[in-house]
Amino acid sequence: MSTTTVRIDRDTHARLVRLSKLAGVSLGATIRDATEALSRQRFAHRVAAEVAQLRNDRETWLSYLEEAESTSVADGLN
Repeated sequence: MSTTTVRIDRDTHARLVRLSKLAGVSLGATIRDATEALSRQRFAHRVAAEVAQLRNDRETWLSYLEEAESTSVADGLN
């Protein structure tokens, strides 16, 4: 895997080093994990915003719920 250099402030670097040591992983692994966590968080916020927008239009929301119900698949847990 190729690498690159990223410039960050000293406080952020120190925090990343502490997180790495606590987890017993490399600094690179900590940065990868943080990047993945941020990506997932931003995705979740986008989804939440889109659902909120859907809910603001009652007709569209009811249509969405109808479609969701008609395409749901039993999970076999009942």
